[in-house]
Amino acid sequence: MSTSTLDEAEVTQLLQAAANGDPALLDRLARAVYGQLHRVAANALRHEGDGHTLQTTVLVHEAFLRLTRQSEVSWQNRSQFYRLAAQTIRRLLIDHARRRRALKRQAPPPPDTLTGFEDQDERLDLLDEALADLARHDARAAQVVELRFFGGLSMEEVSTTLDVSLSTAKRDWRYAQAFLRRALDSAA
Repeated sequence: MSTSTLDEAEVTQLLQAAANGDPALLDRLARAVYGQLHRVAANALRHEGDGHTLQTTVLVHEAFLRLTRQSEVSWQNRSQFYRLAAQTIRRLLIDHARRRRALKRQAPPPPDTLTGFEDQDERLDLLDEALADLARHDARAAQVVELRFFGGLSMEEVSTTLDVSLSTAKRDWRYAQAFLRRALDSAA
């Protein structure tokens, strides 16, 4: 079953019912959202470059587990779920990069073929810091970045998810890109 066979109201009902811990509903929810979560995870990993050690399926499963274990979330709709999914996947990637860097500091220097990983992890860490700074300045613009960069959503999907006009979403995207470019350039 995919999300295309269920309308937004049905996915919302599954989210709310699954929050009560019913294993059958949780399984049905997983099948309903798996395709979209896989797309989000694959898009996020595409930005990680060659040699990333985290697999898409593992990222999807971990994100789904974290999302469905959030007892404090009152599920309102499918858009909220995917917005939180993009944030969760971002956090998982950041945590993974930090763990890898910590292991590298403890291990002997890697062979020449692996030398690019540390710079990639540092870049992801700098992006995370810049995105957190952007969120303090403009939370919606930061959400646009999460949905576009980590979630792989089109601008039309972003505007629908955030319930803003397409022109507003595009303006937020341009602002966020400029903000992040300045932040990353100054950190370099």
